[in-house]
Amino acid sequence: MPAADLALIDEIRAASRQMVRELGFMEQTLAATDYPPSAVHTILEIGARGPMTSVQLADILHLEKSSVSRMVRKLVEGGELKEAADTDDARIKPLSLTPKGRRTLAALHDFGRRQVSGALARLTGTERKIVREGLAIYARALKAGRDAETELAEPMISR
Repeated sequence: MPAADLALIDEIRAASRQMVRELGFMEQTLAATDYPPSAVHTILEIGARGPMTSVQLADILHLEKSSVSRMVRKLVEGGELKEAADTDDARIKPLSLTPKGRRTLAALHDFGRRQVSGALARLTGTERKIVREGLAIYARALKAGRDAETELAEPMISR
């Protein structure tokens, strides 16, 4: 690998680590809540996508099903989520936000918007667009790389 490529990679990795720290992901709790990052992301994803199962949630968050089950149980016990019974299959239990969960979601959005707004206020209009586009492109590339690795890891179906 050329030294220039290695330097670029190391600079991006360093910026990614700093961003993770600045966003608070190294803390025990996140976004001025008493919840760990996985629980905050659970509330955000269910809020954005609507009811979903623990299996769907595990796939979206890239977490083990057992970890998601424990976290979901805590969020249900804490009054943030509720489980419903599927009319066709009792084993399927879609999760949705309770009124408390919707209040937490609103507080999370408020916190996140203030955090991002504060950072964007320090940038020019052009820099804001560069950040938006760069992060979107980088996130897509990371996802494409993970998707490609998943495809390689899946057993081939014989025909």
